Amino acid sequence: EAFALWRTRPAPERGQAVRLLGEELRANRALLGELISREVGKIRSEGLAEVQEMIDICDFAVGLSRQLCGKAMHSERARHRMYEQWHPLGPVAVITAFNFPMAVWAWNAALAAVCGDVVVWKPSDQTPLCSLAVQELCNRVMRQAGCPGVFNLLVGGADTGAWLADNRRVPLVSFTGSLAVGRHVGTTVAAR
Repeated sequence: EAFALWRTRPAPERGQAVRLLGEELRANRALLGELISREVGKIRSEGLAEVQEMIDICDFAVGLSRQLCGKAMHSERARHRMYEQWHPLGPVAVITAFNFPMAVWAWNAALAAVCGDVVVWKPSDQTPLCSLAVQELCNRVMRQAGCPGVFNLLVGGADTGAWLADNRRVPLVSFTGSLAVGRHVGTTVAAR
């Protein structure tokens, strides 16, 4: 349901919602960085750097929201125009590993959102606090922007990731993790 509405919003408007998310991440940078340090065991500067990467990709996505261009081509027919127009895919899944509990999600989610897709995030079951904290910020921002349901969270184990990979209602799956699991996810998605 959220996808049906989100995809119809103009891309620059979707970019503004991602800009608001970036501002919320900036306001909570120290807290999120500390949470990464405590839950994952990274040193504090690495936790802060990961949050900065989230902020940076939001900034990049905002600019991209005004550059989702298609080609215009000549036609053999009189008074006829051919052009390329990109359409959102639908709900996309982002499955992330424990060692980058926030940034990898943001790299995928910010770009998917400006392209008109909604995101279902399945984080590592070793980092539930990091994902819950980010999801809470997303919920707050997207409610204020009048578009709840764009960013979604499924906390669970390998069975949850397997369900997403095998789910035909999820046209795109981004997986970050081990090579062995990546091969399995790729094979599962390709088979459907």
